[in-house]
Amino acid sequence: MSSCTVGIHGCKLELMYAAIGVLADKVSAMFSQQPQDLVVVAGQPVTLPCSIPGYHGIVLWIKDGLALGVGRDLSGYPRYTVIGDHGSGEHHLRIQRVELMDDAVFECQAVQAAMRSRPARLTVLVPPDDPVISGGPVVSLRAGDPLNLTCHADNAKPAASIIWMRNGEVLNGAMYSKALVRDGRRESTVSTLYLSPSNIETGQQIICKASNKAVPTGKEASVTIDIQHLPLVNLSVEPQAVLEGSLVRFQCSAKANPPVTLYRWAKGGSIIKEVSGDTYEVIVDHSFFTEPVSCEVTNSLGSTNVSRNVDVYFGPRMAAEPQSLQVDLGSDAVFNCAWTGNPSLTIVWMKRGSGVVLSNENLLTLKSVRQEDAGKYVCRAVVPRVGAGEKEVSLTVNGPPTISSTQTQQALHGEKGQIKCFIRSTPPPDRIAWSWKETVLESGTSGRYTVETVNTEEGVISTLTMSNIVPADFQTIYNCTAWNSFGSDTEIIRLKEQGGSQGSAGSTFLFFKFRVLQSMETHPSL
Repeated sequence: MSSCTVGIHGCKLELMYAAIGVLADKVSAMFSQQPQDLVVVAGQPVTLPCSIPGYHGIVLWIKDGLALGVGRDLSGYPRYTVIGDHGSGEHHLRIQRVELMDDAVFECQAVQAAMRSRPARLTVLVPPDDPVISGGPVVSLRAGDPLNLTCHADNAKPAASIIWMRNGEVLNGAMYSKALVRDGRRESTVSTLYLSPSNIETGQQIICKASNKAVPTGKEASVTIDIQHLPLVNLSVEPQAVLEGSLVRFQCSAKANPPVTLYRWAKGGSIIKEVSGDTYEVIVDHSFFTEPVSCEVTNSLGSTNVSRNVDVYFGPRMAAEPQSLQVDLGSDAVFNCAWTGNPSLTIVWMKRGSGVVLSNENLLTLKSVRQEDAGKYVCRAVVPRVGAGEKEVSLTVNGPPTISSTQTQQALHGEKGQIKCFIRSTPPPDRIAWSWKETVLESGTSGRYTVETVNTEEGVISTLTMSNIVPADFQTIYNCTAWNSFGSDTEIIRLKEQGGSQGSAGSTFLFFKFRVLQSMETHPSL
């Protein structure tokens, strides 16, 4: 017992201090182990000790003021485990594979005893990611160009420091910057090193070394300097002048540093996939005259492309095909015909069946065409000592119909008879009609009379058929008339009684066939 000699108020104060001391001793005695401030590298395990001998109540672990769970149940934190002998009052917190989120203040609390341990700061260190030098592992540059190297060391806590080294010596003068990443705890570091052309050599190795407290020995990345030039290419062709269908050899010779990695061939801009080496052999055709062959040589610095044409001799080939024309009577007709060939070619326009040269140009112009201008025209091209070619077109002249038919046709009395007319018309006739006495018949049947129309390649055949020929039929005048948008034509036909043994239809057909052939000779456009 303490004696109180300073008065009543002093005695009370002394007793209060004594009680506080006893309570402090009790608390100190209750926690035989408490968590301490720790520094740990991410990925490592850590144990925060907490021992309370003789206490059998609920123990809570607190992280940044929030309880992790009740007692030993930390199911919400898979990496957290309470370990130790519960009966002996051991409630140690074990953290597997520490992460950045574990960087916090932890406490151990005995709930029923209203006691808490001292707060313990767990500091998590994070080593930087492996440093990365932009453009590595080999940095290529052209001779005479300066070198700029950039090294990144990201996601470190604390921020990484970066040094540059060459041949074991530190290179000074690098620029350094750092920035927080999104989580607000880690930092990324960037260092840029500039070297003048006189301070670099091909084959040199330059090292970027990043370190922090989590990895004091540092992490390294390196690049090798390679001073390069584009490939120097020469493309040769043998032989240089050949006939179409001959074998030609292309040789692509290249000097390059670094070595050539790829040969790529193309013709007229289209890749030749089946060829990959420095030689290309091919049977040439006319297209090699206008579509150059190119050899593209590549190394790691870039590509050089060289192209060559081949002087291929080839016969005429159609470049612009002429088209058949259909023009109105009196209009101009213009044909266009273009050829290519090597060496230079000559062009001749003629009308089929005529030896007269109408033009030596690509264009053939016929002024104010007439019906007799209709027919076939030939555009012919000749490459001397190589070959020739030609293209035929048709000229059709629009005009009124023309009817070709004999004016007297035969039939047998009492038999079926026919009279025919042949109509040549461009454009085709809009209407064809037979008329006699007071009757007009365009198609179909009227009494003993039937009209049929047949289209052929040469023109239109219209047939008037009469059943059971009577004497009056031989006295009747029959008109065959055809119309189109340019006009009309009429043929007057009489029927004569046949006196021979041959049937009327056969006689009429033979005569009609003769007239059609005669008409085709007169009018070649049919």
